[in-house]
Amino acid sequence: MSFTRESLNAIDIVTGSAHPELAERTATALGVSLDNIERRRFANSELYVRYDESVRGDHVIIIQSLVAGASGSVNDALVELLLMIDAAKRASAAEITVVMPYMAYSRQDRKAKGREPISAAAIINALQGAGATRLVSIDMHSAQTQAVFDGPFDHLTAEGAIRDTLQAHIAAHPADYVVVSPDGGRAKTAEHYAGQLGIDVVYVPKTRSRTDSTQLNRPSSIPGVDGSVCILIDDMIDTAGTLVSAAETLKNSGAQGVIAAATHGLLSSPALERLEGPAIDQLFITDTVPLDDAKAVLGDKLHEIAIAPVLARAIEAIISRSSVSAIFQGNNYM
Repeated sequence: MSFTRESLNAIDIVTGSAHPELAERTATALGVSLDNIERRRFANSELYVRYDESVRGDHVIIIQSLVAGASGSVNDALVELLLMIDAAKRASAAEITVVMPYMAYSRQDRKAKGREPISAAAIINALQGAGATRLVSIDMHSAQTQAVFDGPFDHLTAEGAIRDTLQAHIAAHPADYVVVSPDGGRAKTAEHYAGQLGIDVVYVPKTRSRTDSTQLNRPSSIPGVDGSVCILIDDMIDTAGTLVSAAETLKNSGAQGVIAAATHGLLSSPALERLEGPAIDQLFITDTVPLDDAKAVLGDKLHEIAIAPVLARAIEAIISRSSVSAIFQGNNYM
């Protein structure tokens, strides 16, 4: 990385406890070490954080995915992040950049019913209120959520890392593969991947029950996939219901195999049970959230894609005051 010694002296990169391994890999890619933070819980479960060294006048970069992990629940990870921001602000940090590889609550980005919150906006406002001067996240559910933050909000994408991994996987027989959009909302992304990979794209229609929004309705089969290996692309896999139902339709339509690729592998119960089944043959997911439990259950079916190099390049651009979007040729604002 092209840092000067002077710029490094004014940078403090720290991690929350939700996914410290990713922060450590990112720091290694940058050629730096993480700064130390003291953290503990009081007897009543309240969190405490403190920077071990002065951050006065420095640019503090906090890396914390908002996921359940060593810090506890998603909400524990959020509170820890808010405390880390507040501590840096009160210690006179000049800038505070918050890097959230995965931002929780991002799917709650609009009001669908009366008297409910726009939770994504509430989270962003809380981060700004605590003192964050810049936000960074990867493949948010809705990139328009950036508009809530009054300042720089860099939206990164794992598209290049996922595409390169898939390209290597299909290189021997690309004509055997098609990209499939699991629903209408991912059609544009599926078309982009298909164009980049040089293969065809197919759509699997989906509707939801009017009486129970958790119930998906799909056709029993679709044309255009018989004998092919289908690649399903999504931004995240949570309970895997949408993904597996799409894969089952593809298998019923004569697909030779189904590969799933996603940025965020939340894999909430019963996702692992569903993914163990025969519908999905291989799974490609980046490590924006911890995948240890998934690897233990899914074994060789799961292929982990390293996202630390993407984060490191973005952080380098932020520190050097160069373009972040140029890293992705502008495709991070699709």
